[in-house]
Amino acid sequence: MRSPLPLSAQHDAIRDAIRDGTNGVPQSLSTSNRSDPPDERAVNNEAMSTTASIGYSAISSYSRVELLQLLTERSHRTINELSDATALHPNTVREHLQRLEADGLVVRTTEHRTTRGRPRVLFTAVMGESAVSTPVGKQKVRDAATRGDLMRRLLPDAEPTTRDLTPDALHQLDAIVEHLTDAGFEPTFDRADLTLDVTPCHHQAAQAEHRETLCAVHLGIMQGVLTEAGGPLRAITVRTAGVSNGCIVQLACASGAR
Repeated sequence: MRSPLPLSAQHDAIRDAIRDGTNGVPQSLSTSNRSDPPDERAVNNEAMSTTASIGYSAISSYSRVELLQLLTERSHRTINELSDATALHPNTVREHLQRLEADGLVVRTTEHRTTRGRPRVLFTAVMGESAVSTPVGKQKVRDAATRGDLMRRLLPDAEPTTRDLTPDALHQLDAIVEHLTDAGFEPTFDRADLTLDVTPCHHQAAQAEHRETLCAVHLGIMQGVLTEAGGPLRAITVRTAGVSNGCIVQLACASGAR
């Protein structure tokens, strides 16, 4: 049985109601007014017109998707290394990394040198089930939980399929729904199958030839969000078979936590 109203619509309604910052609720970390840096590769030229209609997100540009994939494959990389691997100008790589860092998806460290020379700045992706916690990520899940709790108080009958979830699992669901909503989706939670339907996917339409990479990176991002929130839920796979424009995110729940 699916929730009668997409969770994203419920969260949007709460956000609209508290947009003025009343009730002591933190305002949403809005990214809708951001724009992507100019992309230098032809693969993104057609995509730009499509992604422009859905606004900024970590996965709205294939350049960011590729950078996250590279940082997942090997951490502690420099801007010059990433520039060489992607054929992007170092300044473009730097701007993408700054935005990913602001979103809590990338962290930087300074290498420890035992010889002369300026220490290099190294970048690592914050993704997957072993993702490190970041201040940005903590704040995002905290805000999502606050809004989710408020929504359940104001609309107690809006989420009948989630009533038996533990508080930790509910807050994980709050975090992942807010992430998906901010990325341009309208996720629908299926309690029986423990899935999130995230169709349609405008990002797949814009990056059709890179669908496998896009979905793999997005799965890693979602796993990182759930890890940051803490609780029994895990994102274990993204199913695209038989889904022409979008995917089904399969969740799993620790035994006894349902």
